Amino acid sequence: MRRGPADSQPASRDRGGAAVPARPAVHAVPGKPLGVAHPRQEGPTDLRLVPPALAAWATAVLMVDAPPEWITGVTLACLAAATALLVTRRRRATADGAAVGTATGGRTIGGWPRAPVAALLLCAAAAAVSAGLHGADLRRGPVPALARQYATVTAEVEVSSDPRLTRPRISGNHMAPTAVLINADVRRVEEGNGTEAATRTPVLVIVDAGARTRAEGPARSPWLGLLPSTRLSVTGRLAPPTVGGDRIVAVLRVRDRAVPDVVREPSAPQRLAGRLRAGLRQATDGLPEDARALLPGLVVGDTSRITRELDEAFKETDLAHILAVSGSNLTILLALLLGPPGLAQLVERRGLAPRLGLPLRTTALLAGVLTLGFVVVCRPDPSVLRAAACGTVALLALATGRRRSLIPALATAVLLLVLYDPWLARSYGFVLSVLATGALLTLAPRWSAALRRRRVPPRLAEALGAAAAAQALCAPVVAVLSARVSLVAVPCNLLAEFAVAPATVLGFAALATAPVLMPVAKALAWCAGWPAEWIAGIARTGAALPGGGVDWPGSWTGALLLALVTAVVVLVGRRLLGHPWLCGACGVLLVLVVVQPPPLTRVITGWPPPDWRYAMCDVGQGDATVLAAGEGAGVIVDAGPDPKLVDRCLRTLGITRIPLVVLTHFHADHVAGLPGVLRGRSVGAIETTGFEEPADQAEFVRRAAAARGIPVTRAMAGERRRAGSLSWEVLWPPPRAVPEPEGPNDASVALLARSSGLRLLLLGDLEPPAQQALLRTPAGARLDDMDVLKVAHHGSAYQDPDLIRRVAPRLALISCGSDNPYGHPAPGTVEALRSGGAMVLRTDRDGALAVAGTGGGEVRVAGD
Repeated sequence: MRRGPADSQPASRDRGGAAVPARPAVHAVPGKPLGVAHPRQEGPTDLRLVPPALAAWATAVLMVDAPPEWITGVTLACLAAATALLVTRRRRATADGAAVGTATGGRTIGGWPRAPVAALLLCAAAAAVSAGLHGADLRRGPVPALARQYATVTAEVEVSSDPRLTRPRISGNHMAPTAVLINADVRRVEEGNGTEAATRTPVLVIVDAGARTRAEGPARSPWLGLLPSTRLSVTGRLAPPTVGGDRIVAVLRVRDRAVPDVVREPSAPQRLAGRLRAGLRQATDGLPEDARALLPGLVVGDTSRITRELDEAFKETDLAHILAVSGSNLTILLALLLGPPGLAQLVERRGLAPRLGLPLRTTALLAGVLTLGFVVVCRPDPSVLRAAACGTVALLALATGRRRSLIPALATAVLLLVLYDPWLARSYGFVLSVLATGALLTLAPRWSAALRRRRVPPRLAEALGAAAAAQALCAPVVAVLSARVSLVAVPCNLLAEFAVAPATVLGFAALATAPVLMPVAKALAWCAGWPAEWIAGIARTGAALPGGGVDWPGSWTGALLLALVTAVVVLVGRRLLGHPWLCGACGVLLVLVVVQPPPLTRVITGWPPPDWRYAMCDVGQGDATVLAAGEGAGVIVDAGPDPKLVDRCLRTLGITRIPLVVLTHFHADHVAGLPGVLRGRSVGAIETTGFEEPADQAEFVRRAAAARGIPVTRAMAGERRRAGSLSWEVLWPPPRAVPEPEGPNDASVALLARSSGLRLLLLGDLEPPAQQALLRTPAGARLDDMDVLKVAHHGSAYQDPDLIRRVAPRLALISCGSDNPYGHPAPGTVEALRSGGAMVLRTDRDGALAVAGTGGGEVRVAGD
């Protein structure tokens, strides 16, 4: 007679010999994914590998740059303790715990099993040894001593990462010089006295690219085309790193070198990867700007085309992981090959492999080859290895459908990666990858199941659960990095998730076909450009929302506080799910907080005043002002140094239409924020001064205008315009400036504006020579008794007293940044204005300012 499943399980006996009934076996129903038939089939989550992995991680964090004696002491202590635990004989059970002692006596210590504690100590010892070996690279050879001496050396270096261009940074009124950053290993170094030494020391090579690269684009710099494993001969000055705790020993600054001196070409795999990546860039050349920039980053982590504005948008919406090489990229490709989760081991499995008639073992081999190719194409650096490891864990989830058994797999991946490269332990990217993967394996299934029980569609429930779980665990770490918490991260990730898979798959198809069939690759890239544009649009829209994020303490204390707040929100949210009306009310309230409709914001905050005529934005050390030109319209005078700050100001003012943008001169603190002015607004024209210095910033303005199809004109003295109730006249510069301006400041555009009877004088950054020349013009006689003066040059000491006496403003406004290094505004200037009867307000103390009123009557000013 055939026995059933229960009969096939013999009865077991306990340690006393008594029979214990056999537990009936639980089997999956045929045709169902493994792990679906019965929740008890997987059993409890196996957490035994989690403590050793965490112990190795913590040890690597502490020991990777510790002194050798500390590493030796920790290693010996852990080994001695582990050995003592493993060789200690079993102790006899105590009289009052004989029954328990018979079973476990001698195998526990303080209630903890001896073997797992010993394993934890051994993993900590292994991590300490690995950290010591890797940390020795920071002390080996002559480079550390030469860096402390700021020595000039000739070195042979091996490139270990893709070169990257520094993001534009405002330094005073100029953009900081652009530089190419390259991680490399010094293999041979020659000092100034001719002494040579072979070594292997990690350094950061900084190559000054200058204004030419900024103006012509990063693709023109030959340094940016270098591939990892290339060897170069460079001459430069060594210096200690500015920030400790990193894997670089020194900074090697290379100057006056237009073309790199290549000693040895890159390896064959790197050349193949370079060709594939170059082919993808070529295939995307004809796409719109956002798709052209985003697609290479989405597929292989190539962010060389990502603009500062787009990069900031992805960071503010917590979508930055899309721009990095992520395990999700690999998971999408493998899911395409294997099919839906849990079906890979069943006859009913789907995906490309069974459709091509490939058996399971061949499919597994092909998946391994695909993983290896992913690592080669995306560079085998630590971030890619981390992504491959986490992607493999997700692959196991797809193949087996058993999420609980993947916690040990994730712990094993963490342990092996930390032992392989202890520097990963200090990597924020590593922390975020582990947290995101852990969230998908633990919280996401529970949250999606809870949503399905409340009649949320299954696909939406799974996507929402995954996005919310990843955000809940990763948000505290992101807050440490950005000092900001995004309120739109979950909806933005949810909306972008639907486009990531098609963009990734089509992008990889374009990557593979580009070397052999470029027309086909361009067609595939064009198809991938649509979802890429969607993702970029989601990021830009989310970042543009005025309440899309809140400032948060950028420290680990702030991270702990955010974790507590998240826990409270989750607990309260569980209770709210049972009350649909309360959920709806909370949803509406959140939307209002995020969107902040100007009419509602004005009622609550009183900003801006309903009848404002002129506003000075708080943009730090720079200028950005607005002349009201009708409902939702304004003439912008200067854009400030930061696109984000000026965009936020214009949104609070409700500006959606801009008849004209006036850029008084081309200093960065007046023009660098131009992309923020243009973001999401209709702009009629841009007017500038004719003195195009600095040249690179003038070129920046022209490129920004050309990208939006906005005409650029030059302002001339005597020009008069009107927009609604606003009229203005250009006072400076004259057609032929006499004397010739000594610099951009004296070539600033100066305006005399009239709005509802108010007379406003905007002087740009004019200095005394130009101010005196302005007084001598016919228009100078009409500058007496102004209602509002925008003080020139952020209230600096360089002011003409005759002009101040002639203008005699009732209200003087100064735009400057707090704690700026120039001492703006100068006390003498402030005192001179007050002596003339003016009320002086400044953005560094009073915030954004808005002026209302009518000429000859009361002039009112309100602060944000």
